[in-house]
Amino acid sequence: MKYTYIVLLVLSLVSCHKKQATEPLVKGFVLSDKMLASTKTAPAINEPLKIELNFYGKITADNNKMIEVYPVVGGNVTKVFVELGDYVKKGQLLATIRSTEVAGFEKDMEDARNDVLVARNGLKVSQELYEGKLNTERDVIQANSALEKAQSQLQRIEQTYAIYNIHKGAMYEVRSPLSGFIIQKNVNQDMLLRNDRTDNIFDVAEIDDVWAIANVNEGDINLVKLGFVANVSTLSYPDKIFLGKVDKIYNIIDPETKAMKVRIKLTNSDYLLKPDMRANIKLSHTENERMLTIPGDAVIFDKSKTFVMVFHSKDNIETRQIEVFRQVGNSVYVSSGLQEGETVMITNQLLVYDALND
Repeated sequence: MKYTYIVLLVLSLVSCHKKQATEPLVKGFVLSDKMLASTKTAPAINEPLKIELNFYGKITADNNKMIEVYPVVGGNVTKVFVELGDYVKKGQLLATIRSTEVAGFEKDMEDARNDVLVARNGLKVSQELYEGKLNTERDVIQANSALEKAQSQLQRIEQTYAIYNIHKGAMYEVRSPLSGFIIQKNVNQDMLLRNDRTDNIFDVAEIDDVWAIANVNEGDINLVKLGFVANVSTLSYPDKIFLGKVDKIYNIIDPETKAMKVRIKLTNSDYLLKPDMRANIKLSHTENERMLTIPGDAVIFDKSKTFVMVFHSKDNIETRQIEVFRQVGNSVYVSSGLQEGETVMITNQLLVYDALND
């Protein structure tokens, strides 16, 4: 009986030793030298908090440097000298109109000139009669007054001619009021213009400076402020950035777009930007507050949470949950979960996360 107990005890010890020998030794995760060589990291840095907003909009001419040209008379358009998009100089002839109204002005001019001639002769006769004691000084004063009235009427009609650009042959000339581009044209040769027309026939605009108008959704209105830096790009020049600043906020909601408009003034010395171009507008601003930032590549989203892989060494990598405050471009602002100077993985982080958390 005693012998049997000793045999069973020995067999039990041998069996236990063999079981321990066959079980694998569990070790912590270690990054291989090959993966370590391809792994990149970045430190958490304390930086000023930035805000960045993206909007759609369009390019428009500066309203302060744009003039709508209206015909002051009705009539038949005899010639149009410019096309849409043409550059014109101040005073350049845009179109000519033959008008019965101009013919009436011509008659008024002729009558006024005749009246001046008659009044001048009347004054001369009156002065000669006065010198011959055949009339009174009062007659001379009346004749002189009649001449002044006739001259005043002639000057008024001459000013009308100058303002309306009226010429002989019942022709009215439409001339550009400033140097710029024809951005709208609503007239063609042989068109008959009504006397009561209220629509403009040309829009002329200087586009050395233009406006980018951004449509701001209601949810972002409280974020946009005067002075925000603007980066504007267009479909025509996707790789070129036009820089400006928000210089006006229109504090009304457009009933058509349901958005508030924000204006950015842009220098356009090369005339690359054209009115009505569509634009992508990025507004940015640096605030006084500071916060930890890490590259966006470091962030891992899993199970509705946000994680980073904090790198201490190749055999000491930690999964850390963080709270993201804001992302601007590839910079992620972290409100909690990291300390300044801690290093996070920005490559191979997903592989390590899966290995440590599966």
